Amino acid sequence: MLKPSTYAASRIGIIGAGIAGLAAAIRLRLEGAHVEVFEAGATAGGKLGELVLGEYRFGIGPSLLTMPEYIDELFELAGEVPSDHFRYRRLDTVCRYVWEDGTRLDARADPKAFAKEVERVLGVPAQRVLRTLAHGEEKYHLTGRTFLEKSLHTPKTWLTPEVGHALTRLHRLDLTRTLHDVHQRDLGEPHLVQLFDRFATYNGSNPYRAPGLLSMIAHFEHGAGAFVPEGGMPAIGRALYGLAERVGVIFHFETPVAEILTRHDSHRPRAVGLRLADDRQVMFDRVVSNMDVFFTHDRLLPDAPAPTQVLAREKSTSALIFYWGVNKSFPELDVHNIFFSDDYPGEFAALEAGTLCDDPTVYVSISARYDPSAAPEGGENWFVMINAPFTTPEQNWPTLIERTRERVIRKLERMLGNGGGKAGLREAIVEECVYDPTTIEARTLSHLGALYGTSSNDRMAAFMRHPNYSRHVDGLYFCGGSVHPGGGLPLCLLSAKIMTDVMAQREPLSKPAPDLKDDV
Repeated sequence: MLKPSTYAASRIGIIGAGIAGLAAAIRLRLEGAHVEVFEAGATAGGKLGELVLGEYRFGIGPSLLTMPEYIDELFELAGEVPSDHFRYRRLDTVCRYVWEDGTRLDARADPKAFAKEVERVLGVPAQRVLRTLAHGEEKYHLTGRTFLEKSLHTPKTWLTPEVGHALTRLHRLDLTRTLHDVHQRDLGEPHLVQLFDRFATYNGSNPYRAPGLLSMIAHFEHGAGAFVPEGGMPAIGRALYGLAERVGVIFHFETPVAEILTRHDSHRPRAVGLRLADDRQVMFDRVVSNMDVFFTHDRLLPDAPAPTQVLAREKSTSALIFYWGVNKSFPELDVHNIFFSDDYPGEFAALEAGTLCDDPTVYVSISARYDPSAAPEGGENWFVMINAPFTTPEQNWPTLIERTRERVIRKLERMLGNGGGKAGLREAIVEECVYDPTTIEARTLSHLGALYGTSSNDRMAAFMRHPNYSRHVDGLYFCGGSVHPGGGLPLCLLSAKIMTDVMAQREPLSKPAPDLKDDV
């Protein structure tokens, strides 16, 4: 519900209607601000958009929902019942894993069921698996609740009892080991190590370099749970857009922003409004950018200082995605499926070299399994993704796409056919669209096509992400996957929460900013 306060006079402009921009708009509006969102595209949702190919519908980006409570919280803040507007169900099987040697394993969401299945298929004692999952959960509770849900760039965070407790348990966080080393130590069995190493890709990182602290990611799937929303992942953006409209957020679609207007207050500039692509100027007391932080500085703040060291940090990986409308059903597949590379170290070495390996790990998601309207009867909508490097001038993506498409089809037909016969995939593909890193950069303004902003390939990565406010321009704030706490749906939602809290600390919500309309 809207808070009646003097803050109601404050005008806040938000650049971008991605998931973090929507969440930020809802939170700020519920605090009483006048909020307007400017989106270059025709719809809200950003990477949670929808692609339609003939009779097939696809979610463009994220395909797995974790931590849905962060979505529910926004409806609850507005005094609404979440299930009246957005419904989802928990998956019993998170993912079906397949290896070249014929090994297949269904990763159950329930930790005990998952551990039991691992013991049956791979011979690893269930208790060892449960201990590994429990250790990841411990790391999450020691650090995640603080470092993922609060700003790392304000003194208040570091003065909490939670941080003090975490510091006494540093030896449990595996900060000096890589994620792969942790899994090798705790699990040992090659198939299972590879399965757990895969969680590094959830934030675009390399398990052979990323810190062991990231083993907490397994807890999101095999503790908190994995979910599927009614209507597919794009339904999340639609639901939050509807909520934002109901609480009074004003949206301007197909309205690109050309510049963040600033004026100089004492020693540094202050954001005071936006200049739109048609040269109109709209004045605000504060500005929030849900645009990639690199492009925010590069394109919208040409005359303001930029945090060059932060912006130059190593980027996360990107993706090569094939959207395939398939005119037959493949009962061997579940909603989410992984076909592993036979050379995982080689796959990540290729990514670090800026190219694709000959035998990539292939992820196949079929949302029509829980949303039949996404494909015609008897057909399936395949979201086929492999990890890809961020863009560099040396890459030739048309050649890489052609070569990789052939290898992916051969791999899937071979592994679906149990190593012998053909699965009939090639002939079944009747619709196709391809996103490569250059497409992703152009359509989502993710710098260099990096899906998760900067990588998490070193121990200090979390502390080196761009903060949720500008150190160089007063009144300018940030949310989204390119700033703290990072990329991925849950973290983007948290970035909006953190940004709102930081704004309240820096410019108390009970005091409206001064009227700056006549100063530009």
